[in-house]
Amino acid sequence: MPYLRLALLTLFLAACDASPPLTEANSADDRLRVLYEREWEWRQTQQAQVRDADDDWVDADHFPDVSPEAWAERLAYWEQALEELAAIDRAALSDEERINAAVFEQIVTSLASNVRYRTFEAPLNSDSFFWGGLHPQAWGFDDLTAYDRYVGRMQDLPRYFEQNIANMRAGLRRGYTPPAISLVGRDASIEPYTVPGRDNPFAVVLEHFPPNMSSGERERITSQVLESIDDAIVPAYSELLGFMREDYLPNIRTELAAKDLPDGEAFYQAQIREYTTLDLTPEEIHERGLAEVARIRAMMEDILVEVEFEGSMAEFFEFLRNDPQFYAKTPDELMGVSAYVDKRMAAHLDKVLGFLPRQRHTISPVPDAIAPIYTAGRGGFGRCWMNTYNLPVRPLYTLPALTLHECSPGHSLQMAISREAPGEIPEFRAYNYFSGYGEGWGLYTEWLGGQLGIYRTPYERFGQLTYEMWRAARLVIDTGVHQFGWSREQALAFLRDNAALSEHEVTTEIDRYISWPGQALAYKLGEMLIREKRARAEEALGTSFDQRYFHDKILALRSVPLWVLEQELDAWIAAGGPNPYEGVDFN
Repeated sequence: MPYLRLALLTLFLAACDASPPLTEANSADDRLRVLYEREWEWRQTQQAQVRDADDDWVDADHFPDVSPEAWAERLAYWEQALEELAAIDRAALSDEERINAAVFEQIVTSLASNVRYRTFEAPLNSDSFFWGGLHPQAWGFDDLTAYDRYVGRMQDLPRYFEQNIANMRAGLRRGYTPPAISLVGRDASIEPYTVPGRDNPFAVVLEHFPPNMSSGERERITSQVLESIDDAIVPAYSELLGFMREDYLPNIRTELAAKDLPDGEAFYQAQIREYTTLDLTPEEIHERGLAEVARIRAMMEDILVEVEFEGSMAEFFEFLRNDPQFYAKTPDELMGVSAYVDKRMAAHLDKVLGFLPRQRHTISPVPDAIAPIYTAGRGGFGRCWMNTYNLPVRPLYTLPALTLHECSPGHSLQMAISREAPGEIPEFRAYNYFSGYGEGWGLYTEWLGGQLGIYRTPYERFGQLTYEMWRAARLVIDTGVHQFGWSREQALAFLRDNAALSEHEVTTEIDRYISWPGQALAYKLGEMLIREKRARAEEALGTSFDQRYFHDKILALRSVPLWVLEQELDAWIAAGGPNPYEGVDFN
């Protein structure tokens, strides 16, 4: 069967290569559009996505095929796509299609690279797991068809798990796994799914039927969901739990460095390119990180003088980590502080952005099932999460910076603008996310909050510096661990000594960097680029500089590689810093 599938794919690719839309009779723009639209539709089906009645992409009635044979087919497709892209004359492309080509190339190159390194043989890290996020967290679906697809996925889940377990066994055999220390306790996240009946998290969809669903339809869906939980979900998760505890966790590697993986140095360099979209070596990144740490440390020292603290920086950290005044007593208190920061920021948005979206966001607590191992917060379209688990490790002095980053004008607002901003972009770009761009913007908004007066006390300003220091330290720690052989203790000490994070946050974050090479580098490198370009624009444009247009220019691009963002901002500065939406009718 695998050979038949490969043969059919070969015929398909040959047909694509010879198809009329890619002949020289067509313009370069047309040829490129045919290529990326075809690949995007194909990729969505590969990811088990289908279009619904509104033509939106939604989860199908099955999970993706993650067998090695399926990944081999995908690699062949993406290599062919890159060959076709290389045959298109970039100089002949329009400005917009030139950006599309750069984004498409970055995406497909990263996808192909990951298959070559067989990253599918380790579909988990300290932060994310293939068995998570497979059901809604707190709501149901809008129509009967969506419930039927959900039941189909539940019934397909054992096959999906079997393939992932087989891949993980292959990774074990060749020494390709996350480091053992980074997965301690993660198996506990499987346990809730081994419970039968309505207490299983997959049953949450039965609590929120749409009002127009008939009683007969509700009864049928309820019966199918509960039957699927007992017959498919519980056995599959139980088998996974046994595999993790008996076979996988006792035998995964104890080394930390990505360079110690098979073909490790090349793999780490590829991860750096994927997450930062920049051609930087680990050595260059490490040195940039050390310089940023020194710069931010000096600003922290100034605040110690301002608050007249008599003691060392380490003693100030201990004061911040332990004094009750800096911690919420109830989850609602923490949520209230975050919501108030978000509302204060709302008063500044018209001074920060020219285009504002209609979509608004709510702020919700991280669900209990994942809160113990989740980050302090995370932003998404229509919703940003704040972690209220273990309040004594959630300092309020960092909460304003976290809220700006995750909610507004950070990720939640950024994602709304991406969907609503004037000027259409191809669908493959609308659904894409580059960490360097997105996280760079999020960290930049933390700094921007200081320019707008969001931080009302020296401690909140120190909290912003703590978060900036945290991201600068990542440049040193990620490269230190994965290139220079740092131990976990070295990494913990560096972050603990330079940022006033709680011990829980320090250990959670270090274990994330250990298990996810390169990802942590994106934030600071992206923010540094944006601030560098802003400083250059302010100097070059003088009184003509308008930060609304600067921000609009960044967000109008949606998610792009950092080198593309740099080129576009340089061109914007050279053009005099114009309003990118000049003449656009927003009605």
